[in-house]
Amino acid sequence: MAEALISVVLQQLASIIKKQVKQEVRLVVDVKKEVAKLTHNFKAIQVVLENAEERQMKEVDVRYWLDSLKDEFYEMDDVLDEWSTEILKLHIQKQEAVNAKKTFGREVKKDILVKKLLSESGHARPNFLVIPIVGMGGIGKTTLAQLAYNDESVQAHFDNRIWVCVSDPFDEIKIANAIIDVLKKGTNIQASNELQTLLEIIVECVKGKKFLLVLDDVWNDEYRKWEPFKLALQNGAVGSSILVTTRKEDVAMMMGASADTINLKELSDENCWKLFCHIALVDREISEYRTFEVIGKEIVKKCKGLPLVAKTLGGLMRHKKTRKEWEDVLKSKTWELDVVEKQVFQPLLLSYYDLASTDKCCLLYCVIFPKGYVIEKDNLIELWMSQNYLNLIGNKEKEEVGETYFDNLVTRSFFQEFDKDDLGYITRCKMHDVVHDFVQFLTKNECFVLEGEGGNKRIMEFNGENKARHLTLMFAFEGAFPISLYSCKNLRTLATFDSNISTFGRELISRLKCLRTLNLSFNSIKEVPNEVGELTHLRYFDLSYNEDLMKLPDSVCNLMNLQTLRLIWCRTLERLPEGIGKLINLQHLYVMGCFRLKLPKVIARLTSLRTLDQVRILEVDNNKEALFGLSDLRNLDQLRGSFRIEFLENLKDARQAEKAHLVNKNCLVSLELRFFFGGTDEIPLVASQEETLNALQPPPNLESFSLYHYSGTTLRPHWMTSLNKLRILTLGYFEYVEVLPPLGRLESLEVLEIQDWPSLKKVRVEFLGIETQTSSPIILFPNLKKLVFEFLPMWEEWEGMTGWSEEEDSQKTITIMPCLSSLQIGYCGLLKTLPNFLRNTPLKELVICFGCRILAQGCQKGRGGSEWPKISHIPNINVWIGPSSEFVQKDGVWIGQQQTDDDETLSVASTSSSYGTLSSRLTEAEGFLFSYLMIFHHGIWHGIYFLISAAEAFFMAFKEGRSGSEVSFEFTFVQ
Repeated sequence: MAEALISVVLQQLASIIKKQVKQEVRLVVDVKKEVAKLTHNFKAIQVVLENAEERQMKEVDVRYWLDSLKDEFYEMDDVLDEWSTEILKLHIQKQEAVNAKKTFGREVKKDILVKKLLSESGHARPNFLVIPIVGMGGIGKTTLAQLAYNDESVQAHFDNRIWVCVSDPFDEIKIANAIIDVLKKGTNIQASNELQTLLEIIVECVKGKKFLLVLDDVWNDEYRKWEPFKLALQNGAVGSSILVTTRKEDVAMMMGASADTINLKELSDENCWKLFCHIALVDREISEYRTFEVIGKEIVKKCKGLPLVAKTLGGLMRHKKTRKEWEDVLKSKTWELDVVEKQVFQPLLLSYYDLASTDKCCLLYCVIFPKGYVIEKDNLIELWMSQNYLNLIGNKEKEEVGETYFDNLVTRSFFQEFDKDDLGYITRCKMHDVVHDFVQFLTKNECFVLEGEGGNKRIMEFNGENKARHLTLMFAFEGAFPISLYSCKNLRTLATFDSNISTFGRELISRLKCLRTLNLSFNSIKEVPNEVGELTHLRYFDLSYNEDLMKLPDSVCNLMNLQTLRLIWCRTLERLPEGIGKLINLQHLYVMGCFRLKLPKVIARLTSLRTLDQVRILEVDNNKEALFGLSDLRNLDQLRGSFRIEFLENLKDARQAEKAHLVNKNCLVSLELRFFFGGTDEIPLVASQEETLNALQPPPNLESFSLYHYSGTTLRPHWMTSLNKLRILTLGYFEYVEVLPPLGRLESLEVLEIQDWPSLKKVRVEFLGIETQTSSPIILFPNLKKLVFEFLPMWEEWEGMTGWSEEEDSQKTITIMPCLSSLQIGYCGLLKTLPNFLRNTPLKELVICFGCRILAQGCQKGRGGSEWPKISHIPNINVWIGPSSEFVQKDGVWIGQQQTDDDETLSVASTSSSYGTLSSRLTEAEGFLFSYLMIFHHGIWHGIYFLISAAEAFFMAFKEGRSGSEVSFEFTFVQ
């Protein structure tokens, strides 16, 4: 790491020279000469350091020398940072005067596990079966559990599936909340710190339900902590299962599940070789495969059957292009090291040594996260930036450099379990617990985790000589920071997790002057002290989810090095300091969920902003403050990623939209516009919104666009069909529009969702993009994969190829939706038929949800189903025909009509990920009362749909002689 630190210092030195020339300022006489001298000396030291990091493992004197050198470099970095800050102050004064997952060798174990999960015989009380998967770290326990968890037959077998990462310590409150979050998904349940309250909720949620609960990475073997969960979960239906992954046999014994334990052993050399090749030799020529096969199999023997090691070595070797490089790895002295868990750490060390110095820093910094923590990629890159780890590469922005470093670590298998957004980009990941142990091993003298009373350890005391640079505080519930932190004067990172800190004061700040990164998210902080402005090195400040925080002190504007300010879901925050415009280094400002916050106009000065996740436009403030307006976006052309504009009132002058210059923000990937609901006599809403939308031309590189609450009568902005890179389009809550725009020529569009258009009666052929007859071959919606229509109560007709007969089109001049794989229709009660062209699409899935009775009847096989010939080629069909049954075709096989589990259940199914589901058991009176609440909170059409659903459910109950009884039903609504 010392080598990496020198790179950071060298970058600082170069930066100072550059700033001095650019700003025409001098701090000391002949400083340029001194900096050049230092740079020369550091480069000389860097050469010596190339092998020192490997030698420190065996040579104590080298290790001592490196530790001393790191201390010096940290101090030097602080001094250089102060130089840089002074230059910045002078400047301001001047201005103001992969990875696809594939597994090998676990097929038999997976089949055994799935068979156990699907078996319901022999279940005594409690009604669930506990299946532990036991094995050493890196053996593949979590991977096996995921294979079973995601198996299609397992998914169909259980009513609910819950995955909880437990790790150490066994935090009962956190685990209970995690279980409830899944069971109550779509409903607003307030988190609690009372275990008994949470357990009672779990009892209610699992009652009569068949569930699968995965407890991943359990270390605790104390029965007293397991027993409350055992009792709460025993009310589940027979056939429920709990899957536990653990390194300890004692855990399986404690849970009384020794008989059903799956002991995971090492992979065979053959399967290790397959896994290794899948990563190391992917996309290589056959000649290369033969060149490296013999050496590769010798390297694989060093894996000792551990999948994690095979993946890590595969990630290392995919970058090695010559036979000599492969031989060097095989003969490396690292294999001789005697370190903790050496058979895992040895290959990790090899891969670590092979990283560039900056990549090493970035990897080691991940130790600040707790085990099992879900890491947000963009947040991680901002953290790396705060520590100055991202060296500039050519003309790349630091965020782009961070992306490169992240990808490097991904290819080396240091990260896993990736989440992707709708566009397919990685957004989140985890670090394997063995990799986390490895990183802790490498940083044990610099990075520390302190645990409060809630953990298995008490908060450790630091002495005055402690060299801690990065500190993570967990389970601190006492309200204030522990006194033991006050001795950590060299801290560069202070982060809290699972804590409830309510205050931090002057004395703590006065001792932590070196802080670069301060993460106080998810606490109970109500006030930030003025002294925070003294943290001159601070680059990253996270106060997200401090819901009682009302304001920031003006002294925040003294943080001239601040790059990232995160205020997500500080819902009572009302204002930002007026001087925030002085933070010219601020690049990332997050304010999503700050419902009371009114951004000041001076935000427009922050032209370096890369991230501004949301702006809420209010032209007039009751306090007559100068607020951020739409036109103030004009100079923020560096914005990137996702951006949302929400109008809190109707825009009076559409020219403000033109001045926003959205079209110039070429780095934006996703844009969401939310218009205001109501209008006035003076400013008609329809005309105003049509003009505003026409003026808000998005940038041409946009990939995702969402538009909500539009009140115009037509949707034909001049730029709509020019978004040639658009992949996702969502159009929701359009009260007056009667005609869909011509979208068929959007050549990159993959997902189209049309939701809540109460005035739409007919989808015309113009929707396909055919506005004039043509003899030239054309492809309409050439890349559309998913099409969704929801909540269209007046929709009667979906016009096909009127005027252009497909059967007579022998020249195939028109091709429609050649990539369409999924069609979903819901709550379209008047729709009768589907267009003819659907029979020629490669649809793999058709879902017709409840509320489409006429269409559903026409889609039945036989029984006079007029629509069946259009859809019979679709392998997977799910159509709701009534309040308690559906008929399906699965994998091309007709299954027929299916009854629900409960004859009294009215299920409204929706597979659209943008919808939430509200489930309840209601009496007739309660059901109709709730309908009015739906009208009040979610708009008239949702309320009417709920009213219709409730009326139909209770009519069925009355018809069957169950009047007055409770009826259970689910109502799906747009979030």
